[in-house]
Amino acid sequence: MKLVFLGPPGAGKGTLAVKATVLLKAPHISTGNIFREAIAAGSPLGVKVKAIIDAGKLVDDGTTIELTRERLGQGDVKDSFILDGFPRTIAQAEALAGFSNIDRVINFDVPDSVVIERLSGRLVCRKCGFNWHKTFNPPEKAGVCGKCGGEIYTREDDRAEAVKKRLDIYREQTAPLIGYYREKGLLTDIDARPQVDAIL
Repeated sequence: MKLVFLGPPGAGKGTLAVKATVLLKAPHISTGNIFREAIAAGSPLGVKVKAIIDAGKLVDDGTTIELTRERLGQGDVKDSFILDGFPRTIAQAEALAGFSNIDRVINFDVPDSVVIERLSGRLVCRKCGFNWHKTFNPPEKAGVCGKCGGEIYTREDDRAEAVKKRLDIYREQTAPLIGYYREKGLLTDIDARPQVDAIL
């Protein structure tokens, strides 16, 4: 099954995708991971992506589409995958339709207040990338990752004011995809307020 996970930042798409990958035996394709891999490889696209991200902007459609098309061309995702973070715009959705068939789009619906609480409390390990949370999943030792011992910190884009700006961008650029996919009969809405285990 080929799925797209849609929803605002902080809706839990990534966390749910990791668990759904096990249940559905479908690879989790995160555009964030694709970007990080390209940056680590130092490819021309990776250098371009790093400059865009460092400037606090969204990666442009053309670059994102090119990287995603390349990833979906690999053998492990021939029959199934979960796309998380792509498409973000109507243009990306139209491009995706040109190189892959989607079976279902899952829209994770969550209020802004919940998103702000989740993201502003998120703590990320600099070493292994594991996500902790000040309220819901605090590390045993403040500032130290319980998984690998690395330093944990709050990302700049997870601070409350930055989260509000991210939500504004989501409403402007990505939320129109809800209507786009609903008209195609592909959309399923899910209340993303409960904890992950309750949703699955």
